[in-house]
Amino acid sequence: MGILEKISEIEKEIARTQKNKATEYHLGLLKAKLAKYRSQLLEPSKKSGEKGEGFDVLKSGDARVALIGFPSVGKSTLLSTLTKTQSEAASYEFTTLTCIPGVIEYKGANIQLLDLPGIIEGASQGKGRGKQVIAVARTADLVLMMLDATKGDVQKTLLQKELESVGIRLNTKKPNIYFKHKKGGGIAFNAVCPLTKVDEKLVQLILHEYKIFNAEVLFREDCSADDLIDVISDNRIYLSCLYVYNKVDQISLEEVNRIARQPHSIVVSCNMKLNLDYLLETLWEYLSFIRVYTKKPGQPPDFNDCLILRRGVSVEHVCHSIHRTLAQVLKYALVWGTSAKFNPQRVGAHHIVHDEDVIQIVKK
Repeated sequence: MGILEKISEIEKEIARTQKNKATEYHLGLLKAKLAKYRSQLLEPSKKSGEKGEGFDVLKSGDARVALIGFPSVGKSTLLSTLTKTQSEAASYEFTTLTCIPGVIEYKGANIQLLDLPGIIEGASQGKGRGKQVIAVARTADLVLMMLDATKGDVQKTLLQKELESVGIRLNTKKPNIYFKHKKGGGIAFNAVCPLTKVDEKLVQLILHEYKIFNAEVLFREDCSADDLIDVISDNRIYLSCLYVYNKVDQISLEEVNRIARQPHSIVVSCNMKLNLDYLLETLWEYLSFIRVYTKKPGQPPDFNDCLILRRGVSVEHVCHSIHRTLAQVLKYALVWGTSAKFNPQRVGAHHIVHDEDVIQIVKK
């Protein structure tokens, strides 16, 4: 029996098993087995054959955004509208057959947008170049999931399932579980809060399924068996995701209102160019970008050129982005802006800068 058949068998067994206190150990074991087989499926095959066409593109710009979705939802139209790149768009499915990069220029930032071929059901198992598409999505800073507003939430559910199958977790944070392999001493289990979803016996069963008999496990929050499996696997990617519903000009206002109020969702129409400015604004927020302007002594700030950094960076990070040796010779910095208590404020290397701050570096 191949890996795909084993995965299918386990999925069927999970579906027909009733969820209650008596079956939680059995379900926990099945989930651990499923995660193990899925990670085997992701491993590259050792057979050396002819190399195909390169699929991934060189990472460039300040951030990378992966545009994924089913065929004919408007991905190529969105890429052509937001960037200077022209991606082939037509009324038939699978117009895009390879990865097409474009650059969104917004507020001084260069955001690399990747138009990936349409995903089909079963993509995580390698159907329709699905593995390659999902491998590129794992390298992105943000996932832009393009959905057809006329088809409700069916596409969203299917795509989330495909991405979760390959270890991409959307809009969730990493489980707060400390896990460490040991050379001996058995399994040391502890928790700093009451656990309602797992207990020590289930944790041991899951670890034994992974052939782990010596480890230290500390639950810092009330996590489930799935969260523990994610921590043990250690190959999960946690990404922010924006759900972009296209073709809203073809549905009722009530439906538009319902979709727009869902978390992490935006409604647009690529053909009529509706709401694209709000999409760019939200993209900026989700990427946590800030602009920092530099100033030379005795001269006005250079507002034509800005440093694009992530929210929460310090003066030390600003120095590194200007030149890698600058932080070593930093004496202090003068900061103008919302992060300063008064203008200018003399600060050290650990001062956190805000959006549109002006900074002057003073060397030793």
